[in-house]
Amino acid sequence: MYPRLRVFTCAIALVAGCAASLVAQAETFKVGATATGAPFTFLDVKSNSIQGMMIDTVEAVSKAAGFEVDIAQTTFASLIPSLTASKIDIISAAMVRTPEREKVVQFSDPVFEYGEGLVVRADDNTSYTGMDDFKGEVVGAQVGTIFLDALNKRGIFKEVRGYDSIADLTRDLSLGRIKAGFGDRPILAYQMSLGSLQKVRLVDTYQPQIKGEVCLILRKGDEQALAEVNKGIAKIKADGTLARIVEKWKLN
Repeated sequence: MYPRLRVFTCAIALVAGCAASLVAQAETFKVGATATGAPFTFLDVKSNSIQGMMIDTVEAVSKAAGFEVDIAQTTFASLIPSLTASKIDIISAAMVRTPEREKVVQFSDPVFEYGEGLVVRADDNTSYTGMDDFKGEVVGAQVGTIFLDALNKRGIFKEVRGYDSIADLTRDLSLGRIKAGFGDRPILAYQMSLGSLQKVRLVDTYQPQIKGEVCLILRKGDEQALAEVNKGIAKIKADGTLARIVEKWKLN
């Protein structure tokens, strides 16, 4: 073999070897997501996998930033404890930024914003506009949401009940065990459109009082991972990927 050809061949092998090494070293983040937050996150029974707007978002972010993700099903109330215990590395769910949560975890740049929705029994035709309309009543919200905290802080209700899921909340609502239920408005609207919430209605006159930003959530102190995630978010905002994801899940 001619010397120059040998050097050229070795150089190609070296480059190929480095590229393969970089692919092999691509970082993988374990992502916690819930199975009960459609259209943000939900269990698709056909594929037995978690799907939804926030799954599409974290996968697009990972592709744009150059890392891998492994989706892990986690209950909503367990998301932050799982993150702080290093059982997962990123939370991708309908969890909004709050000062209380920022004391424990760190939030990426926002990917979506929304407020709470109100559901009442289907035979309740009152045009409610705010939380204070239910003073002295028994109300409910999902455990782990900012809406449950907000109801408790108001201190005007006869009782505030916490539920593990929207399905549990709306069941008690339909049975008359609570007067009203509060939850993520996009989730309530999506489930109503599918006909999965029976004997309750989403109140269209209600004005959300607690609006928040949905972000990807990481452990405090993990600044390198946060920088990677924010780099990916910036890219999918700039090239229109995030807008297409939001449109796909009918959230705009």
